[in-house]
Amino acid sequence: MFYYVLKYVLLGPLLRLVFRPRIEGLEHVPDSGAAIVAGNHLSFSDHFLMPAILKRRITFLAKAEYFTGPGIKGRLTAAFFRSAGQIPVDRSGKEAGQAAIREGLGVLAKDELLGIYPEGTRSHDGRLYKGKVGVAVMALRAQVPVIPCAMIGTFEAQPPGKVIPTLHPVVIRFGEPLDFSRYLGMENEKAVLRAITDEIMYAILTLSEQEYVDQYAAVAKAEEAAAKAARAEKERRFPRLPSR
Repeated sequence: MFYYVLKYVLLGPLLRLVFRPRIEGLEHVPDSGAAIVAGNHLSFSDHFLMPAILKRRITFLAKAEYFTGPGIKGRLTAAFFRSAGQIPVDRSGKEAGQAAIREGLGVLAKDELLGIYPEGTRSHDGRLYKGKVGVAVMALRAQVPVIPCAMIGTFEAQPPGKVIPTLHPVVIRFGEPLDFSRYLGMENEKAVLRAITDEIMYAILTLSEQEYVDQYAAVAKAEEAAAKAARAEKERRFPRLPSR
């Protein structure tokens, strides 16, 4: 019930008023039946903008950190995501991927829409990163189509670290459903899963027109953080002399 209160009474009208998103290709989202909506992930706002414009309910797999934050803010955030019907997924450990797949298949088994970000995390620089194969596994096991989706402008409106979004034009663009029935029964073939995932990412790339990076976003973030820490340590150990 809270999901629909948010969508039609509280958050949905406010988001549509503030962002005034332009919607393209909405006819590609089926009116009924299970399907996966796979999109790029540029901003915290993505979680709310897409549900606000879709006629059907969509459930996202959300990182567990949204449900385990400390203090009052953490409890309020957790309550908000749970009330909105979002599913926490622990992204740490060897079983993290399998847990996400199980949760996603449970949503699809109820003939609902499942929202997923194949990159696994938000892009820290606005580029599109390599997709993880979990989306391919779910598409094959559930035998459902994948609708590619591109969020455009949300990075500029609310990049990572920015709490209050700024006004910026936003476009939400859906592509034609991708059918992978030709691969049924091959969900244990690594090469097949990689090929399917790459096809999904290419469809998202075509819609979003982002720059593509053939590297996992989490790895790129870790490398950038390590480089930043190394620079800070170098400056600490070898401070620059003041210019005369």
